[in-house]
Amino acid sequence: MASTQFLCSSHHLYTSRTKPTCFRNGSLKTHLPFSFSTKKPQFKTPQFVTIRASASGTGKKQVEIVYNPDERFKKLADEVDANAGLSRLTLFSPCKINVFLRITSKREDGFHDLASLFHVISLGDKIKFSLSPSKSTDRLSTNVPGVPLDDTNLIIKALNLYRKKTGSDKYFWIHLDKKVPTGAGLGGGSSNAATALWAANQFSGCIATEKELQEWSGEIGSDIPFFFSNGAAYCTGRGEVVQDLPAPIPFDIPMILIKPPQACSTAEVYKRLQLDQTVSIDPLTLLEKISTSGISQDVCVNDLEIPAFEVLPSLKRLKQRVIAAGRGQYDAVFMSGSGSTIVGVGSPDPPQFVYDDEEYQDVFLSEASFITREPNQWYREPYATNAGTDSTADFAQSA
Repeated sequence: MASTQFLCSSHHLYTSRTKPTCFRNGSLKTHLPFSFSTKKPQFKTPQFVTIRASASGTGKKQVEIVYNPDERFKKLADEVDANAGLSRLTLFSPCKINVFLRITSKREDGFHDLASLFHVISLGDKIKFSLSPSKSTDRLSTNVPGVPLDDTNLIIKALNLYRKKTGSDKYFWIHLDKKVPTGAGLGGGSSNAATALWAANQFSGCIATEKELQEWSGEIGSDIPFFFSNGAAYCTGRGEVVQDLPAPIPFDIPMILIKPPQACSTAEVYKRLQLDQTVSIDPLTLLEKISTSGISQDVCVNDLEIPAFEVLPSLKRLKQRVIAAGRGQYDAVFMSGSGSTIVGVGSPDPPQFVYDDEEYQDVFLSEASFITREPNQWYREPYATNAGTDSTADFAQSA
């Protein structure tokens, strides 16, 4: 008959039969983890051993002792789960587009005041965090060349900021699986920083509130606070004043992102900005029109397009060609942020010339959609399976 082994409270290994063992007429039928002498037996009942007494048909008393190993293992597993802290975490780090972007004034500190509808979209990076045995250094790796891996990277800046604000002594190994192109006006680096702050807080038992994370993040980047919104927000100031909005745009509206290999320097774009060349429409009027009537070409204005097109004339030509070749398939075509991504909302398909013309053989193409996040949760990658595997559709591709 099969037998099973268990560890009793005195840490000695014993063997007992899986079938319940009975005492009949004072006769012991198997070895048990108890001590007996010629005197009255002294029992020390191990934990998870059940003793049941019953009367037999002959009128003699029976005692049945049953050991339940499953209960023992369940308790041990519960203790492990309770004592083991978070050691690994993989998060989706989505980017954003500016559905409209108004530059309203220049500030005394040299920055500009803006008013913009920011919205998170489904294109994003994945960041894997693991606790490091080091108590002094984070280690960052990535899958693409050209991304800084030192403390100039916003991920490391965010982790340093979190430790400064909370006194945490946790350091990390981080791997950045990059899909969002840099210099694209999509806020990929800002999203990475916000995701790192969120992750660090999870590893520390959420000792900071989301509001605190949002406020702290403005110290290292103007766009970072937005990602602590629900994913759709009206942003003012330098971008750090964030007003959450109910999702103003249906999630089923597709879009195509087209980014040439050339990047636009944000500093150079703002240097060329002339406020007298910007549109005069009230940004709140734009927000109301989008909320009531949806996206259209006349509401997707971007005051940074004119200076960006001066910095990169080929970008203006790309936008014009997308509008012409689209023949109405896009509800709006516009530049996001300070460039150099051109967004076509209304269709996931790029115009044919992007495939045919040698000039565009190295452009970045990605379809995308609008997304938001649930309260107290981070953003989730769309189209991922329930099993938590990678998405079956890789939207970021090179034409």
